[in-house]
Amino acid sequence: MDPRSEVLLRQADLFTGPLLLAGLPADSLLSSFPQARGWSWHAGDQALLNARFAGRSDFGVEVPDVAFDGAVLFLPKSRDLANYLLNALASRLGGRVLYLVGEKRGGIEAAAKQLHAFGKPRKLDSARHCQLWQVTVENPPVAQSLDSLALRFELPLADGPLQIVSLPGVFSHGRLDRGSALLLEHLDGLPSGHVLDFGCGAGVLGATIKRRYPQSRVTLLDVDAFAVASSRLTLAANGLEGEVIAADGIDFAPRGLDVILSNPPFHSGVHTNYQASENLLKKSADHLKKGGEMRLVANSFLRYQPLIEGALGNCETRAQANGFKIYRALRG
Repeated sequence: MDPRSEVLLRQADLFTGPLLLAGLPADSLLSSFPQARGWSWHAGDQALLNARFAGRSDFGVEVPDVAFDGAVLFLPKSRDLANYLLNALASRLGGRVLYLVGEKRGGIEAAAKQLHAFGKPRKLDSARHCQLWQVTVENPPVAQSLDSLALRFELPLADGPLQIVSLPGVFSHGRLDRGSALLLEHLDGLPSGHVLDFGCGAGVLGATIKRRYPQSRVTLLDVDAFAVASSRLTLAANGLEGEVIAADGIDFAPRGLDVILSNPPFHSGVHTNYQASENLLKKSADHLKKGGEMRLVANSFLRYQPLIEGALGNCETRAQANGFKIYRALRG
């Protein structure tokens, strides 16, 4: 069981009524709180929760439209996302209790200071390298619209500026990361057809490809609901069409692809996690057509080339700069 859940169970007598567990891990916690519901924005966690607790967890970027007497926020990695979530939950909890739980190395002590805006917080527990905080919401805020928190910026591309819309919690929020910038410089000569932007984030790669190769069908996939929402906003801001999927990994992607593009993720919360990226590389051949191409950018220190060669039988380094490499491989 997740250590944050273990901390809640130490104080289980506090959580007997209708409760919303926001950002809960995909463990057995819901079985201990029969009146609780989950709210997840991680597609993988949501799938596991649905399989075990059907109908008891909602997926998306807005507070679920359900009744609850209290809420627990499992602190996310992103400070911008934590700000949005705390505000959204507190706006629904006037006179009631909001709890915040998180790992010490995840910044729980700093995040707990934000609770002062709503009332007088107090620390309830400290165990399993985590802390649990509580505040009665005496000053409920006005709910902020998620759209008002979006950061919009413009990419000056050769075929004209591209508008990017980034929501809190999305990778490289409000700016273009160095890896994607390098990959944008090396998108020449791609096959036309069905293109997958894997780990799409705010939709930079998918939107660029759709505009540059308008005849291509573009699918964007990410595990995070905020990234999926950002990608849809980015496509709309540029008058582009594309399929956007919330799913946990390459197993849920279409098959028969002509191109897989990616700046693959390797972080999950405060922990490093390479599973999604390595699974992408190992199973790329299952999703590419014969002659289809995978092109991706990765930190130079990551040993991705042997995995790509093992899956596709070939791999070349197209470019290298600023600590990143561009890899290209074809399915034979």
